[in-house]
Amino acid sequence: MSAIFNFTFVPWFRSVAPYIHMHRGKTFVLGMAGEAVAAGKLQHIAQDIALIQSMGVKVVLVHGFRPQVNEQLKAKGHAARYSHGMRITDEVALDCAQEAAGQLRYEIEAAFSQGLPNTPMAGSTVRVISGNFITARPVGILDGVDFQHSGMVRKVDVAGIKRTIDLGALVLLSPFGFSPTGEAFNLTMEEVATSVAIALQADKLVFLTEIPGVRTRPLEAEGEDNPIDTELPLAAAEQLLASLPPASNPSDTGFYLQHCVKACKAGVERSHIIPFAVDGSLLLEVYVHDGIGTMVVDEKLEELREATADDVGGILQLIEPFEKDGTLVKRDRTEIERDIANYTIIDHDGVIFACAALYPYPEARTGEMAALTVSPQSQGQGDGEKILRRVEQRARAMGLESIFVLTTRTMHWFLKRGFVQVDPDWLPEARKRKYNWDRKSMVFVKKLT
Repeated sequence: MSAIFNFTFVPWFRSVAPYIHMHRGKTFVLGMAGEAVAAGKLQHIAQDIALIQSMGVKVVLVHGFRPQVNEQLKAKGHAARYSHGMRITDEVALDCAQEAAGQLRYEIEAAFSQGLPNTPMAGSTVRVISGNFITARPVGILDGVDFQHSGMVRKVDVAGIKRTIDLGALVLLSPFGFSPTGEAFNLTMEEVATSVAIALQADKLVFLTEIPGVRTRPLEAEGEDNPIDTELPLAAAEQLLASLPPASNPSDTGFYLQHCVKACKAGVERSHIIPFAVDGSLLLEVYVHDGIGTMVVDEKLEELREATADDVGGILQLIEPFEKDGTLVKRDRTEIERDIANYTIIDHDGVIFACAALYPYPEARTGEMAALTVSPQSQGQGDGEKILRRVEQRARAMGLESIFVLTTRTMHWFLKRGFVQVDPDWLPEARKRKYNWDRKSMVFVKKLT
């Protein structure tokens, strides 16, 4: 069992390393719905936040308290009232909100104070600091509805928050703000988190929510043929939002999406909607290639392009495991640096997930596609086909009539994509002289039409 664990853990940890490096020193604003605490998820969420903070991420956590306030109101026999997606906060609701916020902050601070041996929090030191970082103003009267003590964010104490997170502490914010006269206003978690992320120009805004994300066809039922759209360009998100009815309930597709769009338009690099119901969803979204929820980003993160000298290290890291198991012929750094212009790569957020090289033989009107590699993390998602199509395009642009590959293990993949097997004697003379007869590689050719 230990050997199996070692075999899987080591490559997994290596695959996570680029994201650890990428996020170190970055600022994340996390908006946690009060429903996550009500569902008993706080302990695991706190462990995951402590973990990402230990890897150098600066964290601002904004908690919601919708169900907790409603519970307090119910206990007092007072009905919860909403309009325009916001709570109407009368005197009773304000008292309930203050009680709920105090209780939740106590529970959250306790969760970050755990340190029992043999738990994820062992050895961790998370300093939680709260404060009056938010200045608020009243919502006032909208469409004839008096929101009373409900407010909106007027100003964020950016300098105070930055000083605190730069000291290594976690900033905890409740959805409350205060006016210059000291009056308290009940705010929404979503607006506070979005406003803070924009004011800080955070690297990420992440909502831990009741919903799994935005589906590829949002107006249709969930199912295997309607999965979560893991990456939504800002333009597409705006278009989708415009087509949806106004969102007033957290389960509405546009409820969190509207805040993600607002944040990205105002300079936050990426905003996310992830489900708190999935254990470890925060880690899966931040440190795994495709994530688990929906990310709104101002531009498409995945790029199919020709390689540059800066990509040599990433290509070496990608192909190394396949060289070790004999799938690929070993290539050293000098060879890849010399031939880097021949390589095509798929780059996702600074990490190379697929590559291939094209070596032309103009005298024979053909070219060799070599070192075709797709990361195990993204296999089965079409990256191999994308690389193949780009290599074919490059070959046609060079006036080549075919491409060929040499392989010992992946012959079926090429056969399914229009390659046919030929005898090694078919190879161009220059390539035939370098053919390794001991390796006994099979040769497959595809004509370009």
